Amino acid sequence: MIRALWLRFTDKIDPPLFALALALLVLGMITLTSAAYDNPARISSQAVNILVALVVMWTVAQFQPQTLMRFALPAYAFGLALLVAVALFGDVVNGARRWLNLGVIRIQPSEIMKIAMPLMLAWYFHKHEATLRLRQYFVASLLLLVPVMLIARQPDLGTALLVTAAGFYVIFLAGLSWKILVGMLLAGCASLPFLWSLLHDYQRRRVLTLLDPTSDPLGAGYHIIQSVIAVGSGGLAGKGWLRGTQAHLEFIPERSTDFIFAVFSEEFGLIGNCVLLLLYLVLIGRGLAIAANAPTFFTRLLAGAVTLTFFTYAFVNMGMVSGILPVVGVPLPLVSFGGTALVTLFLGIGILMSIHRHRKLVQT
Repeated sequence: MIRALWLRFTDKIDPPLFALALALLVLGMITLTSAAYDNPARISSQAVNILVALVVMWTVAQFQPQTLMRFALPAYAFGLALLVAVALFGDVVNGARRWLNLGVIRIQPSEIMKIAMPLMLAWYFHKHEATLRLRQYFVASLLLLVPVMLIARQPDLGTALLVTAAGFYVIFLAGLSWKILVGMLLAGCASLPFLWSLLHDYQRRRVLTLLDPTSDPLGAGYHIIQSVIAVGSGGLAGKGWLRGTQAHLEFIPERSTDFIFAVFSEEFGLIGNCVLLLLYLVLIGRGLAIAANAPTFFTRLLAGAVTLTFFTYAFVNMGMVSGILPVVGVPLPLVSFGGTALVTLFLGIGILMSIHRHRKLVQT
């Protein structure tokens, strides 16, 4: 009976991708048990989040890519409308207007754009596949810029970065010329003084703190200093599970969410970090393999963007915890505590499974 149910379940998904995601979830729960030692409710809450995320993954994996493509424009328009509603009527929490109260629940519309954006751009480029010109890349950039500006205005720099990355990956994979990329890079460098003037004071402090955390060791530099100490103190093999002093003496802030990598590094050391990195690399490699074998332009762009978004999550989180990137509030994928990000990531995994599972059907 159990074997029959398991075979029926695995027939609907991609077993290698699911096994990799499951391994990361296990590491995440092990680390969260230590990081949230003073708040056991978070562990049970994360277990519920995982169950919801797995249901979302399995459900999305059943849809054919053509069905996903039909959702592209409505999802983008719906997400954009919600972002406008947040700007007009959103709840202000800790100085940021990111949440929309619908009475029964409170939602963060910017999370929708992490999936809606690559869906929309992949649909747009698929529609114009035969006649791709510079004009199409310009329109795609505008489609990306509008929601990113609304998200950055909240302000939510971390989500704005992830949505920008997801959209950029689609534009790049659609065949954007290297000459244009170099031009954009030079233009971006030239506009840095203007962009600096647009940043909020706390965002400027994060950048300055990155350059010299010791300038404000008890204020803006505290997060980075303590996380770097935790990462370094793990040594080769770590201090052991539940034995991380930086975490259990409460030196690491946000240790179950944005800075959970510092807890993991302290307790499992360089060897644990290598295992974690290997899991991420293999998962990303599996996603890129699915993208390479995808049968249509739409599915190749979407699978590639979803996979590279996982890379962005991991790279930015590990970079900010290690002190080589500013602190922008990006969780460690499938490891950090949090329901919204976990569901979004598993929705992406479900999309990859859908593309892989239905590839032969689409080809014929």
